[in-house]
Amino acid sequence: MASTENTIIDTNFNFPGQKNVYKGKVREVYNINDEQLVMIATDRLSAFDVVMPKGIPYKGQILNQIATKMMKATEDLVPNWLTATPDPNVAVGHLCEPFKVEMVIRGYMSGHAAREYKAGKRMLCGVTMPEGMKENDAFPEPIITPATKAEQGDHDEDISREDILKRGIVSEADYLVLEDYTRKLFKRGTEIAAERGLILVDTKYEFGKTKDGKIVLIDEIHTPDSSRYFYAEGYQERQDRGEAQKQLSKEFVRQWLISNNFQGLEGQTVPEMSDEYISSVSERYIELYENITGETFVKADVNNIQNRIENNVLQYLN
Repeated sequence: MASTENTIIDTNFNFPGQKNVYKGKVREVYNINDEQLVMIATDRLSAFDVVMPKGIPYKGQILNQIATKMMKATEDLVPNWLTATPDPNVAVGHLCEPFKVEMVIRGYMSGHAAREYKAGKRMLCGVTMPEGMKENDAFPEPIITPATKAEQGDHDEDISREDILKRGIVSEADYLVLEDYTRKLFKRGTEIAAERGLILVDTKYEFGKTKDGKIVLIDEIHTPDSSRYFYAEGYQERQDRGEAQKQLSKEFVRQWLISNNFQGLEGQTVPEMSDEYISSVSERYIELYENITGETFVKADVNNIQNRIENNVLQYLN
């Protein structure tokens, strides 16, 4: 059984040339000389915008390695920030100024979109959802439903293209590029998923601008934390019978939390996660990795993750 003792929950490194460090929900980003970023994928697990008290063994490695592979598989379409991966949990890339929106794209009516639809709404982020759909049906074509990037501790909020432009969050010229890149990435992601017998249901992309004004893909891409996947086999049969789809995403954690009366709402407490449950989540993440990449997952040495990461990054920076 995977042990939670050998997980990385928090880092406090001091690298040469370090200007500052930003701690997100699951990643910690070190700014080196205002030139490059060292992004460390921790084993923290976040759901409903709440970070769970215990780490998930190998989760950071899994997310980092999927994101790296997917960036390499899409760099012919869309430029990205990545320059190196000196450690299984670490990505290094160009310092960028992030856009303050997440580009969410949905091929199917699932998750948040389905919850809104069930509540009677037919408009999501200014986009109309057709009448007569049922949960997990495909949209006639993928829809872009952006979200504003929340400050730490807040929830991301839906926003329409019109509002983004009206409020000047992104210029129109840049927004057209973001939309174009989002559609191209989703199309490629859909093709990669199909080769693995998967359906890419929905995902989000984040973009930034390099110092020379180039728009690039940043953060993670096509991971189970940023995306939802269904198994293609049996998808239509399940839809026809009105059954739930077999998912490859973090949704199984959300469902477990909901069944334990937690949705990140005020006054709710995070349910206790037993070591057994955490171990099962770790195994699910490994299964996700192997399904999404088509490769066997190789566990990194976790006897002293902090030392391993620090040494690998220092070696790279020198």
